[in-house]
Amino acid sequence: MSHTTPSECLECGLLQRIPPLPPGGKALCVRCDGVLHRDRPDSLNRTLALTIAGIVLFIIANTYPFLALELQGQSTHTNLISGALDLYQAGDWPIAMVVFFTSILAPGLQLTLLSLVLVPLSLKRMPTWLPRLFRWMRTLVPWGMMDVFMVGILVATVKLASMASVVPGTALFALVILIFVLAAAQASLDPEEVWSRVPPSMHGVRPLQPGEAHLTCDVCDLVVRPSDAVSDGRRLRCPRCADVLHRRKPESLQRTWAFLIAAVICYVPANLLPIMTVTSLGQSQSDTIFSGVTYMVNAGMWPLALVIFTASIFVPILKLCILAFLLGSVHRRSAWRPRERTRLYRIVEAIGRWSMVDVYVVAILVALVRLGNLASVQAEPGAIFFCAVVVLTMLAAMSFDPRLIWDAMEQNHVGNRRRADSVVIRGAP
Repeated sequence: MSHTTPSECLECGLLQRIPPLPPGGKALCVRCDGVLHRDRPDSLNRTLALTIAGIVLFIIANTYPFLALELQGQSTHTNLISGALDLYQAGDWPIAMVVFFTSILAPGLQLTLLSLVLVPLSLKRMPTWLPRLFRWMRTLVPWGMMDVFMVGILVATVKLASMASVVPGTALFALVILIFVLAAAQASLDPEEVWSRVPPSMHGVRPLQPGEAHLTCDVCDLVVRPSDAVSDGRRLRCPRCADVLHRRKPESLQRTWAFLIAAVICYVPANLLPIMTVTSLGQSQSDTIFSGVTYMVNAGMWPLALVIFTASIFVPILKLCILAFLLGSVHRRSAWRPRERTRLYRIVEAIGRWSMVDVYVVAILVALVRLGNLASVQAEPGAIFFCAVVVLTMLAAMSFDPRLIWDAMEQNHVGNRRRADSVVIRGAP
């Protein structure tokens, strides 16, 4: 990456220059400890190899049998997409759409778009559509949840172990390997290495001077003056990736409050209403999230009960409380411990997706347990509300701009454009 132009920390808004990094090292913001850049050796070649392997594994995972359930001489087989299809056919289309998008569509599109970006780069080509595809790929990353889906498989399998035999299929083994391959691809990818090969549509632009007004692209991290941005007649766009430029996320507080209030409203029925009804040997029993945890505790499955309690009860409450606290502190323009509040925001971003475990458990059980009155599982309204809580809290975290936390500290800096000439450098762990 270029070390002559400044970079803005997207968590606190501080402008700073990033010096050359040692192999595997990372540069941290001097003010909030946010990661500005990581050095990933041979990033493009390693990521391309992992992406190709991921595409092969993804095809296998969606083609071959996934799981089979055997009970009293009867059996059912399921594919990776079966849960979403069965939920849709049962009328639970909101959950079906979320499950399909997060467990199949988003990971598949991510692999496809990444390959379409990396293959031309490996051939020393730069198509005009490449920046847009890479921007879309980066947008999909938070919504690909195959690792969370795998935890849901584990929970569902343990739940079924006492009543039937669960037989893993070829697709399950491919999925396990695919999760590690996707994680390795994300860890190997250096977005700056890609963006550095995309020439901005600017000519004769002089370097940004201290104190000058600037805009930072939230997608490719390019810092430009408003006069250097590309105008489409209504908005300013990044000259490198064509994303809309804003000094701060537009209507950040209003959008975050709206998503947060909607999540709080949905959280009540999500915990009071049953999320699924299990029919076994003609007898039906409806379970809420808490009753499911209680059942596993009584059955002696403490580790599993702890996982479900943490992901489905503790994490949603924690997210709602942290977001409400951050919003309140910004409204009050509080100067209290901005670094610690920024870390709280990182926690919300990191843990938000793991609450999808219970939604995936319902989807897997609905697809796998289809033996009529002998054994069947049906999704209930509580699952829809809980799925809405997870999605809404994720959208709330994405809408919140952590730089607003630091805006109250402006008076402690000279001028209203903050700048630093160095960063904290750490070697590879």
